[in-house]
Amino acid sequence: MTDLPTFLAAHPDSVLVDITATQGSTPRETGAFMLVSPTALWGTIGGGQFEFMAIHNARAMLAGTGGAAAMDIPLGPEIGQCCGGRTQLRFRRLTETLRNELEARLAGEIERLPEVLLFGAGHVGRALAAALAPLPLSVTVVETRQEELANLPAGIGSRLVPMPEALVKDVAAGGAVVILTHDHALDFLIARQALERTDLAYVGMIGSATKRATFASWLLREGGGERGWMERLTLPIGGSAVRDKRPEVIAAMTAAEILTALSAYRMRSSS
Repeated sequence: MTDLPTFLAAHPDSVLVDITATQGSTPRETGAFMLVSPTALWGTIGGGQFEFMAIHNARAMLAGTGGAAAMDIPLGPEIGQCCGGRTQLRFRRLTETLRNELEARLAGEIERLPEVLLFGAGHVGRALAAALAPLPLSVTVVETRQEELANLPAGIGSRLVPMPEALVKDVAAGGAVVILTHDHALDFLIARQALERTDLAYVGMIGSATKRATFASWLLREGGGERGWMERLTLPIGGSAVRDKRPEVIAAMTAAEILTALSAYRMRSSS
């Protein structure tokens, strides 16, 4: 999706449609928004017939042929949807002040995104970066080899460092660490640093049952084997439900693991 500043520059005459309240089951939450111009859209408020109705209303406002400033839409059979809830929408034509507010709001949301560090940009690392790129996450790929950082997806950060394990301490609480380097010894060093922390939502390592057993033995010798660390390590990443070792498949399954772990951490933190 086009980034917000680019969309605003290309479509200055737009209407901001935001969800001001919801009741019952709805496709999106209060605060979700989209932008509607005469010819383009940015974002979504949930799709389906009710979004079509919102787009039609916004474009009527832009054309000067009508358009309400607010809508209260029941998401039931009368509009061909079966969510069963209600959504209240607000429509505001963009002004310079509103554009500035939107950009500041989006910048704030970006700052609060969960942090994910991918250590290693080999085949699986690049595939995982591509799988995570469109998700609401702040993703950085860490490498010791500069050539491996070429051609990362847009929106993915990168760090070239000689000692990747030193970056683990800087990951924000609630973040995720995924270890996919070309060197098992380096994998183990990074994992040890990550497992010393108890405030990460996810620590995962690419590998096999044999690698897990080897790491467990190494960790025991290093003094971490009796601290419950292995229970907090996902190794191998991607699970066993789909027995397919292609990088893109492992990446898709791992992305789901990361999202699940981040959600569980947020729920624990808010309870």
